[in-house]
Amino acid sequence: MGKAGKVLRQVLENYGISQNKLALTLGVKPSVVFRWFHEQTDPSAETVRSIAEALHGLEPAAADEFVRLYLGDYLQDSDKT
Repeated sequence: MGKAGKVLRQVLENYGISQNKLALTLGVKPSVVFRWFHEQTDPSAETVRSIAEALHGLEPAAADEFVRLYLGDYLQDSDKT
């Protein structure tokens, strides 16, 4: 699957945020986060934004890292223009 699951796993592990805690914050079933975390499904673009917002509510630095890791190449390219 895509990059979102890899990035989500890394951020949750780095900041000690459980899949269940993220699921509760997002208002989704834990199995949904489990599938993203294990790269079985990809979140939609709208959901990626919701993930970033939920992470910001839990740990702002985790949200910053999620966005940086997920959009890093794009952000670096846009800085050059």
